Amino acid sequence: MALDLRQFTPARVAQGRAGHGVPTGEMLRFQLDHARARDAVYEPLDPHALGLEHVLVRSQAHDRDEFLRRPDLGRRLSAASRALLTPGDYDAALVIADGLSAPAVHRHAALLMSVLLPLLQDWSLAPLTVALQARVALGDEIGAALAARMVVVLIGERPGLSSPDSLGIYLTWDPRPGRTDAGRNCISNVRPEGLPYDLAARKLHFLMTESRRRKLSGVALKDEYRHLP
Repeated sequence: MALDLRQFTPARVAQGRAGHGVPTGEMLRFQLDHARARDAVYEPLDPHALGLEHVLVRSQAHDRDEFLRRPDLGRRLSAASRALLTPGDYDAALVIADGLSAPAVHRHAALLMSVLLPLLQDWSLAPLTVALQARVALGDEIGAALAARMVVVLIGERPGLSSPDSLGIYLTWDPRPGRTDAGRNCISNVRPEGLPYDLAARKLHFLMTESRRRKLSGVALKDEYRHLP
Protein backbone atom coordinates (compact mmCIF):
# COMPACT_ATOMS: atom_id res chain seq x y z
CA MET A 1 0.00 0.00 0.00
CA ALA A 2 2.84 2.42 0.78
CA LEU A 3 4.26 2.08 -2.71
CA ASP A 4 0.81 2.52 -4.27
CA LEU A 5 0.17 5.79 -2.41
CA ARG A 6 3.48 7.34 -3.41
CA GLN A 7 2.81 6.67 -7.08
CA PHE A 8 -0.02 9.21 -6.99
CA THR A 9 1.43 12.12 -5.02
CA PRO A 10 4.76 13.82 -4.26
CA ALA A 11 3.41 14.58 -0.76
CA ARG A 12 5.16 13.04 2.22
CA VAL A 13 2.94 10.03 2.82
CA ALA A 14 3.77 6.49 3.90
CA GLN A 15 7.34 7.38 4.84
CA GLY A 16 7.79 4.54 7.28
CA ARG A 17 9.38 4.72 10.72
CA ALA A 18 12.76 4.21 12.30
CA GLY A 19 12.21 4.10 16.03
CA HIS A 20 10.48 7.35 16.98
CA GLY A 21 11.46 9.11 13.75
CA VAL A 22 11.44 8.72 9.99
CA PRO A 23 14.04 6.66 8.12
CA THR A 24 17.34 8.34 7.27
CA GLY A 25 16.59 8.37 3.55
CA GLU A 26 13.33 10.26 4.13
CA MET A 27 15.08 12.80 6.33
CA LEU A 28 17.73 13.38 3.67
CA ARG A 29 15.04 13.85 1.01
CA PHE A 30 13.29 16.38 3.26
CA GLN A 31 16.51 18.34 3.72
CA LEU A 32 17.15 18.31 -0.04
CA ASP A 33 13.65 19.60 -0.83
CA HIS A 34 13.99 22.27 1.85
CA ALA A 35 17.29 23.40 0.31
CA ARG A 36 15.70 23.55 -3.15
CA ALA A 37 12.86 25.70 -1.81
CA ARG A 38 15.31 28.11 -0.15
CA ASP A 39 17.43 28.29 -3.30
CA ALA A 40 14.32 29.10 -5.36
CA VAL A 41 13.56 32.11 -3.16
CA TYR A 42 17.04 33.57 -3.62
CA GLU A 43 17.67 32.71 -7.29
CA PRO A 44 17.69 35.88 -9.42
CA LEU A 45 15.46 36.15 -12.47
CA ASP A 46 17.24 36.47 -15.81
CA PRO A 47 14.78 38.41 -18.03
CA HIS A 48 16.74 37.64 -21.21
CA ALA A 49 16.41 33.89 -20.59
CA LEU A 50 12.67 34.20 -21.24
CA GLY A 51 13.26 34.93 -24.92
CA LEU A 52 10.37 37.41 -24.98
CA GLU A 53 10.41 41.06 -26.03
CA HIS A 54 9.58 43.08 -22.95
CA VAL A 55 9.86 46.29 -20.94
CA LEU A 56 11.93 45.68 -17.80
CA VAL A 57 10.75 47.35 -14.59
CA ARG A 58 11.72 47.10 -10.94
CA SER A 59 10.00 47.58 -7.64
CA GLN A 60 11.30 49.88 -4.92
CA ALA A 61 13.14 46.96 -3.29
CA HIS A 62 16.79 47.46 -4.23
CA ASP A 63 17.90 43.83 -3.80
CA ARG A 64 16.64 40.40 -2.80
CA ASP A 65 17.28 40.82 0.90
CA GLU A 66 15.27 44.04 1.03
CA PHE A 67 12.54 42.45 -1.08
CA LEU A 68 12.17 39.65 1.48
CA ARG A 69 12.33 41.95 4.49
CA ARG A 70 10.03 44.64 3.07
CA PRO A 71 7.09 43.15 1.16
CA ASP A 72 5.59 46.63 0.91
CA LEU A 73 8.44 47.83 -1.31
CA GLY A 74 7.83 44.91 -3.67
CA ARG A 75 4.34 46.28 -4.28
CA ARG A 76 5.52 49.70 -5.50
CA LEU A 77 7.17 50.69 -8.76
CA SER A 78 10.44 52.56 -8.70
CA ALA A 79 10.19 56.08 -10.09
CA ALA A 80 12.52 55.21 -12.99
CA SER A 81 10.37 52.22 -13.93
CA ARG A 82 7.14 54.20 -13.85
CA ALA A 83 8.61 56.57 -16.40
CA LEU A 84 9.08 53.65 -18.82
CA LEU A 85 5.36 52.87 -19.01
CA THR A 86 3.22 54.81 -21.48
CA PRO A 87 -0.59 54.71 -21.18
CA GLY A 88 -2.66 53.50 -24.09
CA ASP A 89 -5.99 51.98 -25.05
CA TYR A 90 -5.34 48.44 -23.80
CA ASP A 91 -7.74 45.63 -22.97
CA ALA A 92 -5.08 44.01 -20.79
CA ALA A 93 -1.52 44.27 -19.57
CA LEU A 94 0.53 41.08 -19.13
CA VAL A 95 3.23 41.11 -16.47
CA ILE A 96 5.83 38.43 -15.74
CA ALA A 97 7.21 38.81 -12.21
CA ASP A 98 9.86 36.94 -10.26
CA GLY A 99 7.89 36.81 -7.00
CA LEU A 100 9.23 34.18 -4.64
CA SER A 101 10.44 31.69 -7.24
CA ALA A 102 12.47 32.73 -10.26
CA PRO A 103 12.84 29.04 -11.27
CA ALA A 104 9.06 28.92 -11.79
CA VAL A 105 9.30 31.84 -14.20
CA HIS A 106 12.37 30.47 -15.98
CA ARG A 107 10.76 27.08 -16.53
CA HIS A 108 7.13 27.90 -17.24
CA ALA A 109 6.38 31.53 -18.13
CA ALA A 110 7.49 31.51 -21.78
CA LEU A 111 5.85 28.13 -22.41
CA LEU A 112 2.59 29.34 -20.92
CA MET A 113 2.77 32.54 -22.99
CA SER A 114 3.23 30.50 -26.17
CA VAL A 115 -0.14 28.85 -25.50
CA LEU A 116 -1.91 31.94 -24.16
CA LEU A 117 -1.05 34.56 -26.80
CA PRO A 118 -2.79 32.75 -29.71
CA LEU A 119 -6.00 32.86 -27.63
CA LEU A 120 -5.70 36.66 -27.30
CA GLN A 121 -5.30 37.63 -30.95
CA ASP A 122 -8.40 39.85 -30.84
CA TRP A 123 -7.24 41.62 -27.66
CA SER A 124 -5.45 44.95 -27.46
CA LEU A 125 -2.44 44.08 -25.27
CA ALA A 126 0.03 46.47 -23.70
CA PRO A 127 3.74 45.75 -24.26
CA LEU A 128 4.80 42.80 -22.12
CA THR A 129 6.33 43.87 -18.82
CA VAL A 130 8.89 41.87 -16.82
CA ALA A 131 9.15 42.96 -13.18
CA LEU A 132 12.01 42.30 -10.76
CA GLN A 133 11.73 42.12 -6.95
CA ALA A 134 7.98 42.08 -7.50
CA ARG A 135 4.97 41.12 -5.44
CA VAL A 136 1.55 40.46 -6.99
CA ALA A 137 0.25 43.95 -6.20
CA LEU A 138 3.00 45.55 -8.29
CA GLY A 139 0.82 44.61 -11.23
CA ASP A 140 -1.79 47.10 -10.03
CA GLU A 141 0.65 50.00 -10.43
CA ILE A 142 1.85 48.68 -13.79
CA GLY A 143 -1.69 48.27 -15.09
CA ALA A 144 -2.66 51.73 -13.87
CA ALA A 145 0.42 53.34 -15.45
CA LEU A 146 -0.45 51.68 -18.76
CA ALA A 147 -4.15 52.61 -18.41
CA ALA A 148 -5.00 48.94 -19.07
CA ARG A 149 -8.51 47.79 -18.26
CA MET A 150 -7.14 44.66 -16.59
CA VAL A 151 -3.77 43.26 -15.57
CA VAL A 152 -2.61 39.65 -15.58
CA VAL A 153 0.45 38.80 -13.47
CA LEU A 154 2.41 35.58 -14.02
CA ILE A 155 4.51 35.17 -10.88
CA GLY A 156 6.67 32.65 -9.06
CA GLU A 157 4.70 31.32 -6.11
CA ARG A 158 6.02 30.69 -2.62
CA PRO A 159 8.04 27.44 -2.94
CA GLY A 160 6.78 24.29 -1.27
CA LEU A 161 8.76 21.23 -0.30
CA SER A 162 7.39 19.33 -3.29
CA SER A 163 7.01 22.30 -5.67
CA PRO A 164 9.81 24.89 -5.71
CA ASP A 165 8.85 25.98 -9.23
CA SER A 166 5.10 26.61 -9.14
CA LEU A 167 3.82 29.49 -11.29
CA GLY A 168 0.77 31.49 -10.26
CA ILE A 169 -1.50 33.73 -12.36
CA TYR A 170 -3.40 36.69 -10.92
CA LEU A 171 -6.09 38.60 -12.82
CA THR A 172 -7.33 42.03 -11.67
CA TRP A 173 -9.94 44.21 -13.37
CA ASP A 174 -9.44 47.98 -13.15
CA PRO A 175 -5.92 47.75 -11.66
CA ARG A 176 -4.86 50.59 -9.38
CA PRO A 177 -2.89 50.99 -6.15
CA GLY A 178 -4.86 49.89 -3.11
CA ARG A 179 -6.63 46.95 -4.72
CA THR A 180 -6.89 43.95 -2.38
CA ASP A 181 -6.76 40.21 -2.99
CA ALA A 182 -10.57 40.13 -2.88
CA GLY A 183 -10.46 41.87 -6.26
CA ARG A 184 -8.25 39.25 -7.90
CA ASN A 185 -8.71 35.83 -9.48
CA CYS A 186 -5.92 33.29 -9.03
CA ILE A 187 -4.89 30.25 -11.04
CA SER A 188 -2.27 28.36 -9.08
CA ASN A 189 0.32 25.60 -9.45
CA VAL A 190 0.93 25.99 -13.18
CA ARG A 191 3.60 23.44 -14.14
CA PRO A 192 3.66 20.03 -15.82
CA GLU A 193 3.29 18.26 -12.46
CA GLY A 194 0.33 20.48 -11.52
CA LEU A 195 -1.97 22.42 -13.85
CA PRO A 196 -0.80 21.93 -17.47
CA TYR A 197 -0.06 24.99 -19.61
CA ASP A 198 -2.88 24.38 -22.06
CA LEU A 199 -5.55 24.07 -19.40
CA ALA A 200 -4.17 27.03 -17.45
CA ALA A 201 -4.22 29.19 -20.60
CA ARG A 202 -7.80 28.24 -21.43
CA LYS A 203 -8.98 28.87 -17.86
CA LEU A 204 -7.26 32.26 -17.92
CA HIS A 205 -8.77 33.13 -21.30
CA PHE A 206 -12.21 32.29 -19.95
CA LEU A 207 -11.71 34.49 -16.87
CA MET A 208 -10.29 37.35 -18.93
CA THR A 209 -13.20 37.19 -21.35
CA GLU A 210 -15.75 37.17 -18.53
CA SER A 211 -13.91 39.94 -16.72
CA ARG A 212 -13.97 42.13 -19.83
CA ARG A 213 -17.64 41.39 -20.45
CA ARG A 214 -18.78 41.92 -16.85
CA LYS A 215 -16.19 44.57 -15.90
CA LEU A 216 -15.19 42.92 -12.63
CA SER A 217 -12.86 40.36 -11.09
CA GLY A 218 -12.19 38.69 -7.75
CA VAL A 219 -14.86 37.18 -5.52
CA ALA A 220 -17.61 38.36 -7.87
CA LEU A 221 -16.12 36.42 -10.80
CA LYS A 222 -16.31 32.63 -10.45
CA ASP A 223 -14.23 30.15 -12.40
CA GLU A 224 -16.97 28.37 -14.29
CA TYR A 225 -14.73 27.06 -17.05
CA ARG A 226 -15.49 23.42 -17.78
CA HIS A 227 -12.77 21.31 -19.35
CA LEU A 228 -14.12 18.65 -21.66
CA PRO A 229 -11.56 15.96 -22.61
